[in-house]
Amino acid sequence: QLVLGVDRDSALLGRLGYFNERNAAVEKAIHNIIQGFHKYGKTVGICGQAPSVYPEIVEFLVKEGIDSMSMNPDAVKQVREHVDKIF
Repeated sequence: QLVLGVDRDSALLGRLGYFNERNAAVEKAIHNIIQGFHKYGKTVGICGQAPSVYPEIVEFLVKEGIDSMSMNPDAVKQVREHVDKIF
């Protein structure tokens, strides 16, 4: 939400489409963070609802080399199965 400069809990902004985790700016920021931290031997994890909701974000994160993802408990099985398919 900080990359996009919006309040993700705002119903008005949500209806207008301003908050979208799949925005290219968000993906670029995540890419830069993963690459930058890995360059210095650090691990990178992500916490949030996006991996629980969007399979394409799971695929993006895995291909970018994310080290861990946290998600809603009810999504763990589905996300694990999706990660297995990516490899």
